[in-house]
Amino acid sequence: MPVRLIGMIGVTPPASAASMHVIKGAISPDYLRAFARAHEDAGFDLVLVGYTASSAEGFLVAQYAAVQTTRLGFLIAHRPGFVAPTLAARKIATFDHLTGGRLALHIISGASDAEQESEGDFQPKDVRYRRAGEYIDVMKRLWSSANRFDFEGEFYRVKGALSDIRPLQQPHPLIFFGGSSEGALAMGAQHCDVFAMFGEPLAPTRARIADFRARAAAYGRSPTFNMSFRPILAATEGAAWDKARRILAAVRRQKNPTGLNADNKPLDHSAQRLLEFAAEGEVHDERLWMPIAEATGAVGNTSCLVGTPEQVARALLEYYKIGVHSFLVRGFDPFEDAVDFGRELIPRLREGAAVLDRAAAA
Repeated sequence: MPVRLIGMIGVTPPASAASMHVIKGAISPDYLRAFARAHEDAGFDLVLVGYTASSAEGFLVAQYAAVQTTRLGFLIAHRPGFVAPTLAARKIATFDHLTGGRLALHIISGASDAEQESEGDFQPKDVRYRRAGEYIDVMKRLWSSANRFDFEGEFYRVKGALSDIRPLQQPHPLIFFGGSSEGALAMGAQHCDVFAMFGEPLAPTRARIADFRARAAAYGRSPTFNMSFRPILAATEGAAWDKARRILAAVRRQKNPTGLNADNKPLDHSAQRLLEFAAEGEVHDERLWMPIAEATGAVGNTSCLVGTPEQVARALLEYYKIGVHSFLVRGFDPFEDAVDFGRELIPRLREGAAVLDRAAAA
C-alpha cells in the first residue's frame, strides 16, 4: 500500500520557537494560504485541520485552504454532538464534491470533559463515544440510501431522512479516529476506516495493531493504521540530538506547557500510555524520544523521532513494515519544518516504502 503523509495546518504564526499548537489564535489568511501551499509543495497527501473549543471552525478553514491549493487533501477534525448527523452528512458530501474528493474526516470525542462543557456538552466521555458511533451510522445511511429511512437510537431519531447529495468518494471519505479507552476502541472498530495512534515503541504498536484488527474483524472490517510523530532532523545525528534538547528546554520555559488536569493526571488513556513509556526511558528503538511527552503531560502529538533524515526515514519504515502505512508528521517550527520534511524526509520515506512494496509483491 502506498505510504500516506499527513501534515497539520494552522491559522496564525506560532508565538514560540517550540510550537505545541497550530490551531489556536486569531486567523491570518495570508499565513493559512502560505502554510497550505507549503504542504502541497512538500508532497503531503493530507493536512489535519484540528479542533478545539475556542479555535476557528475547521470546515471553513479547510474550504479556504482548498481554494488556495490544487491537490492537497484535508483531514478535518469533527466532534459529533454539536451538529446534527443529517446536516453533517450533507456538509461533508458537499465539501467532498466541491474539492474534487479532497476530504477525510477525523472523528474525535474531546480530550476533556471541561472543554466539552465549555461548548454546552455535558455527556461523559464513554457516552460521547457511543454517541459518535450512532452519529456515524446515521451519516453512512444518508450517504448510501436511495430512499427515505427512519432511525431511532439512544441519541438520535430521524423520520423520513434523505440526502440529495452523496460523497464524491465512494462509499464515503475515509473516517479516522483515535483513542485508547475501551469505549473508543469499541466504537472505532465498528465504524472507522483508519485507527490513528500517537507514536509508541515498535513492540506495543505491533500488539495494538493485532488487537484492533481482531476487534474490527468481528464486524467484517479491515482498517488501516496511522501514527503521529514529531521528527527532529539535522545534518548529523549529534546535531539532531542537540536540537532536540534545545526544543525541550524551550518547551519547559513555556507557561503551563503541561496538559495535566487539576488532579495532576493525564487527560486521557492515550496520554497515560505515552507517559508510561516516558517513565520507562527517554529513548526507545534508537530514535523514539519521549521527554517532550513527559514535559507536556503528553497532550496530542508529542512523540519525537530524532536523527538525520535518513535515520528518521528508516525508523518510520520500521513502523511501515508492521502495518502503519500512514504517518502524521509535524515539527516544532511548523512552517519551516513542513518545508524541510518535503525536501529531506518525505522523498526518502516514499522511496523506502516503494522498495518494501515491490519486495512484498515479488
